[in-house]
Amino acid sequence: MFTNEKAIVVFSGGQDSTTCLFWAKKHFAEVEVVTFDYGQRHKQEIEVAADIARELGVEQTVLDMSLLNQLAPNALTRSDIEISQEEGELPSTFVDGRNHLFLSFAAVLAKQKGARHIITGVCETDFSGYPDCRDVFVKSLNVTLNLAMDYDFVLHTPLMWLNKAETWAMADELGAFEFVRERTLTCYNGIMGDGCGECPACKLRKAGLDEYTAERDQKPSSTATGGEKQ
Repeated sequence: MFTNEKAIVVFSGGQDSTTCLFWAKKHFAEVEVVTFDYGQRHKQEIEVAADIARELGVEQTVLDMSLLNQLAPNALTRSDIEISQEEGELPSTFVDGRNHLFLSFAAVLAKQKGARHIITGVCETDFSGYPDCRDVFVKSLNVTLNLAMDYDFVLHTPLMWLNKAETWAMADELGAFEFVRERTLTCYNGIMGDGCGECPACKLRKAGLDEYTAERDQKPSSTATGGEKQ
């Protein structure tokens, strides 16, 4: 355990944030989650996050971020915008300022709750080119938040340098492999678990899963548990 202090996890109920939640529960004495309602296409995301938080016994706060929907229409908030990516351009699923705003509001909440640690599942290895998933952005924002509120926050990014196969490995090491595989919602089309298999999020998730399970199965004395549910 890193600290006996309190941590807040930015939580969507997807593979990455759920893995981060298990990581936080291992390393911090007290953990809560914050989920953002920004008018995403699938409200099921919020319901899945609530179900996971309830099952894992952590308090959840849902914040209304509908203004983000108004400001930045995209494929995650508009059913009439196709999920696509042109060469050399950001995917249509990119939401301008989303992680900036999410982490900023998470910090405001964390201070009110007496938490100094904020965990987010952003990743620079499999980040689809999203600029607000970069390590340099998170470090810069960490400094800004500390100055803005005169409060010593630490933004933790346990997945920053992991690819999807390594993220699956982390979930397995945390005893959460099957939980993450079955109970999370990563799919852009709103299908839980392994998802639709066709959208970019599902393809990335499956490629990582296939790579990890192939490596795990080749180990003659693998210590992987297959994921005890927690």
